[in-house]
Amino acid sequence: MHREQNKSQQYHAQVRFLFHATVKIKIPVAYSVLLLDDLFSIMESVDYQYNSYRKNSYFDLINRSAGSFVEVDDFTIFLLNKIKEVASFFDGLYDISIMPLLRLWGFYQSGENRRLPSQEELQAALQKIDFRKIELEGNKVRIQKGQELTTGSFLKAFAVDRVVKELKRAGVSDALINAGGSTIRYLNDESHPFWDIRVYDPDVREQLLFGLKLSNGCFSTSAQKETRIVIDGKEYGHILNPKTGFPAANKQVGIVGKNAFEGDMLSTALMNVPSEQWKPLLKQLDERWGVSGFVIDENRKITFSDNFNENMTTE
Repeated sequence: MHREQNKSQQYHAQVRFLFHATVKIKIPVAYSVLLLDDLFSIMESVDYQYNSYRKNSYFDLINRSAGSFVEVDDFTIFLLNKIKEVASFFDGLYDISIMPLLRLWGFYQSGENRRLPSQEELQAALQKIDFRKIELEGNKVRIQKGQELTTGSFLKAFAVDRVVKELKRAGVSDALINAGGSTIRYLNDESHPFWDIRVYDPDVREQLLFGLKLSNGCFSTSAQKETRIVIDGKEYGHILNPKTGFPAANKQVGIVGKNAFEGDMLSTALMNVPSEQWKPLLKQLDERWGVSGFVIDENRKITFSDNFNENMTTE
């Protein structure tokens, strides 16, 4: 959640439902409210062209043509190259070919027949998950038969970054895009030097953990609280570990970075990293991607990167 630090500033604000999330965009009233239509049109275009759940999108065509090459556009190639870079850094702890595992756990079926997957079923699904088998040749893409890609961990964030690019082109230097609370991208200028972000307990929704004062960047979060299934009375989160086949143990990850696309991928990947490995790993991530962050592990212990407290407040 967020609130404005500059009480005197007036904004146009509009909310729409995209990427299975409520997206809110705020711009100063000095700009035409019609700009909001243009910004949401950019997000809608990304949704229709690249969302793996949209029929005839590029990623849908890749999935339906598994085993054969499919011609795509430059943005699809750009996305896949960046995705493979992050997946390689984490040695497969982040992998967008995880869709067969999500289906196995029942995240895309009604709750009536959900059950724990057997070890044999898990192993069969895990055999299909391997980002290295996503082949790129020029503007053509091929995945292996049995593979299926999901855009859920990055596409909304990519669309948010496209909106920010348009805002900058239009001369807007003070704005906020909140996409479902998990992707918050913000612009700031001298009249409004920061946005105030509030971070809440993943288990107790109304309990404030700490505040953040952030400027010209993105706050990305991943958590098991938003999308869950219940099997035999026990809840299981939707972020799955591509190595083990089971839901990630960590409860929540927060990343402060330069853009949403990278931030959302990194926060998803870090959900699968044990908290004791976090500090040295985040130092590497800071050097490579310029990010800071925190993790709340399965025991509710919070680990911060060394530079994260620069952004923190008690409000």
